[in-house]
Amino acid sequence: MGIKTLFFILLFILSLNANERIISLSPSITEIIYALGSGGNLVATSTYSLYPKEAKTLPVVGGYENPNFEKILSFKPDLVVGQEFNQKTLQKLEHFGIKTLQLNLKRLKTIKQSIKKLALKLNKNPDKLISDINKAINDAKKNKTPHSVMIVYGLREDLRSGIYIAGHNIFFEDIIKECGNTNAYTSKMTDQPSLSYENIIALNPQQIIILHSHATEPNVDVKKALKAWMSIPTSASKHNHISIVDEDYLHIPSQRVALTIKRLCTEMYFDKN
Repeated sequence: MGIKTLFFILLFILSLNANERIISLSPSITEIIYALGSGGNLVATSTYSLYPKEAKTLPVVGGYENPNFEKILSFKPDLVVGQEFNQKTLQKLEHFGIKTLQLNLKRLKTIKQSIKKLALKLNKNPDKLISDINKAINDAKKNKTPHSVMIVYGLREDLRSGIYIAGHNIFFEDIIKECGNTNAYTSKMTDQPSLSYENIIALNPQQIIILHSHATEPNVDVKKALKAWMSIPTSASKHNHISIVDEDYLHIPSQRVALTIKRLCTEMYFDKN
């Protein structure tokens, strides 16, 4: 086979990939696909796919935990990319001859592995995205003396029950450790436990970081909510180590986890005091 023939075969393969119709089943996957340079192949995605801004113009096939199967089929995708909680949907799609890819975006390690896995599928180079995450880890401010940190999902004024925090086996716990600290929640039972007021007192974290999004929680009285947290008798409230962080990327385990590492490690850095 001559060089000219090989060239045309390679060109044909690349053109097939360039025209591939892709559906993303989560905001994280949408972000990674755009970051890899394949955003132009996306024909639909899930709710809350808000970054980059181009993603907002895409049709939505439902929530990332309950996508509409018929709607997915209506877009005639060549590839549907989801996460572990999309396994049943992906298996059904395979019965219709549609290629699927399942990613694991729970830990820092698996986020990097998934970026590489998706890049390989799309014939893209993931090196820049991976190096950005590794650089964020290496450059992160690290406390010489560890302290216990509790990361809370969402800002609320009523703290009597149902307070969701970052538990075990999740990238937030990895970040806490990379910053030189320990997760205040030591149980290995679940990755997103729901705690009561009494549970928080029992944990007695030395620092509490509340992940707030004004976009999704616009009606919360921030001062009133912070006052409620300060009223709980913990080491964090005693030493005024309770803070609210509002960034749109914090909950998204994509390549932008590099920004989350930098932001949260800065927030946890006590040695500056």
